[in-house]
Amino acid sequence: MMRGPSPNLVLPVFFLFFCFTASCSEQRRVYIVYLGQHRGLRTGQEILEDHHSLLRSVKNSEEEAVNSVVYSYKHSINGFAALLTEEEATKLCAMEEVVSAFPGEARWSPHTTRSWEFIMQEEGLRGRETEWMTSKAKLGTEVIVGVVDSGVWPESHSFGDAGMGPIPDRWKGICQEGDAFDSSNCNKKIIGARYYLKGYEAYYGSLNRTYAYRSPRDHDGHGTHTASTIAGRVVPGVSALGGFAGGRAAGGVPLARLAIYKVCWPIPGPNPNIENTCFDADMLAAFDDAIGDGVHVLSVSIGATGVPPKYSHDGIAIGALHAAKHGIVVACSAGNDGPALATVSNLAPWMITVGASSIDRAFDSPVLLGNGVTIKGQTVTPSVLKGSEFYPLVYAGDAVVPGTPGNVSGQCLPNSLDAKKVRGKIVVCLRGSGLRVAKGLEVKRAGGAAIVLGNAVANGNEIPVDAHVLPGTAVSSDDAITILRYINAARRPSAKIGTARTVLGVTPAPVMAAFSSRGPNRVEPNILKPDITAPGLNILAAWSESSSPTKLEDDHRSVKYNLYSGTSMSCPHVSAVAALLKSLHPDWSSAAIRSAMMTTAAVVNTRGGALTDAAGQAAGPLEFGSGHVRPNHASDPGLVYDASYEDYLLFACSSIGAQMDPSFPCPETSPSPSDLNYPSIAVSDLNGSVTVRRTVTNVGRGPARYRVTVAEPTGVSVRISPGVLSFKRVGQKKSFSVALKARDTPSKVYVAGSYTWSDGAHVVRSPIVVSVA
Repeated sequence: MMRGPSPNLVLPVFFLFFCFTASCSEQRRVYIVYLGQHRGLRTGQEILEDHHSLLRSVKNSEEEAVNSVVYSYKHSINGFAALLTEEEATKLCAMEEVVSAFPGEARWSPHTTRSWEFIMQEEGLRGRETEWMTSKAKLGTEVIVGVVDSGVWPESHSFGDAGMGPIPDRWKGICQEGDAFDSSNCNKKIIGARYYLKGYEAYYGSLNRTYAYRSPRDHDGHGTHTASTIAGRVVPGVSALGGFAGGRAAGGVPLARLAIYKVCWPIPGPNPNIENTCFDADMLAAFDDAIGDGVHVLSVSIGATGVPPKYSHDGIAIGALHAAKHGIVVACSAGNDGPALATVSNLAPWMITVGASSIDRAFDSPVLLGNGVTIKGQTVTPSVLKGSEFYPLVYAGDAVVPGTPGNVSGQCLPNSLDAKKVRGKIVVCLRGSGLRVAKGLEVKRAGGAAIVLGNAVANGNEIPVDAHVLPGTAVSSDDAITILRYINAARRPSAKIGTARTVLGVTPAPVMAAFSSRGPNRVEPNILKPDITAPGLNILAAWSESSSPTKLEDDHRSVKYNLYSGTSMSCPHVSAVAALLKSLHPDWSSAAIRSAMMTTAAVVNTRGGALTDAAGQAAGPLEFGSGHVRPNHASDPGLVYDASYEDYLLFACSSIGAQMDPSFPCPETSPSPSDLNYPSIAVSDLNGSVTVRRTVTNVGRGPARYRVTVAEPTGVSVRISPGVLSFKRVGQKKSFSVALKARDTPSKVYVAGSYTWSDGAHVVRSPIVVSVA
């Protein structure tokens, strides 16, 4: 996602309908009309004619019906995007064959050298990280990962194809040409690329090609970063601007193939590339093509802003459902709206939703105060202060121009600083409103010598590092308070900033990022989201050379690799693990692959203690889902919780009351949403007691006998029956029930526990989250 730690657009789009109430509005905009699943073998032209036929029923002429079509989805997704009035959309939605009709608007935004080595150390492979990665690097040559994002910078060394074999036979996609992008930009690594902007242009008008490429080429950096994190080749001697985070860059599956689907574009206006937006209609077209092209995994570092839509009105959820039907694993970012609860996005149970956590690397740049106190800071700013002397130190809130609102006076917003009060000084700015890097730009505009960026309380100890346009460093919320107290107490406060350096082996790690969006699930609270966490703080990966490291319009620096933070960065780590598991277990379903990752995830840090949040407090399933991803453990999970397309349709019937496939009518009585065969258990508003059911499949090496242990949530009793599962063969399924009973838990408070099946060799753990009515 694109504001704050990662590209995170906040663009409110308001729509509240399933089938609209007719109004007198004649304004046309793009609506998606979703019809479910294609049945039988039909040509694209036949499908398009059917879509025209539906449109003719609400349009005044054949010509108007034909010209209104924006996209006709033809591979797996049956539906179309068209320019409609609200009244026309309402009429279509009332038709029996129509599942849903909803505006295809801009409610979505896009949400390394060390991260993979850190993951391997978490596996207990310290000292053998290179050996493990080299052995696994031989895998994935037949696996195709689709990246739905802002495009790709194909010239990056991370996308070279030297030594790679022929393109897999299953690939049916294309290399779409456009601005600064032709067929030569695809190779045996980037085997295909497409771009989609009809929905974007229907809303904003023609793309301004002075700041964006009308092609799969990445103008932003976000898509290049995520793609190289998944499957970048091994590139030695890589670092960020200033030489930080130096080492060998490699994706999780360096020999996997990449298919690029560009759906995110700049928002017109000042500094357009700061924020990107992505439209439902464009994303659904990308999903439909990716399914037809033959991808195995789809990585989607994009999420909704504002109130999450129902699954039947959610372009990513609809696309992911069809992908799951075809065995495609879909990984999505959880969002960057933490640490508040109930902020997580991408909430459907047929996708993997990924939170973000830290790795064991820091970029130390201390602040020495005039009273002799040293404050720990972090930065990747290559600029340094001249000389070794102390500089005057000022708090931005004491140096603003008249008329600056008091609630943002210390946040260094554009044109807020008085040059007479900050010139030649180190300026302390606070996080909050505005971009972190833009605060540095404001200090530079006003003539300040350097910036010290202090966390807000909500950000705790988490520090996403930035390549500021002037010398600077960033400090935790507690340390920011210490600095402000010193400024208030000293007659002539002063400070100097130490030279930054890369430090490895930082503990504890991982730590949950404050920005990582939290549960519970706002669409269906009986499904736990996020599912898992992975590295997403200060991740180094390839970058678009058309974009500066800060993406500020006045920053003219160019980099090949960049440090970036967000759940957008954690999602591709899980996508890569999915590709690895697809290579190891090509017959596993997408649900089995998700289960393998979730039930083997770690809930302890490198010190052996419980995972914590940025404030140092114990974290739980609402923050990290099942835990921190462990690829090696996931490759041999012992048991998996499987689910089918039909299971998901039944879930939609009971959860949102929607028949998401017209050929699959909802039964009179649907199973509870909690009974979906999911690798975690969530029960919302427990009143007395409830029993949920699960089924596991033996994917071990032969006969096995598993026993269960339970860690009960506070105030909730948990009884599992039977307590022993005996399997005679691989592939055998066994079912069990989980009875939960409220004892003395306060109402509306979420409590967490877990249950674990083990045969002595495998540990299959599932979190339990309960709130009491």
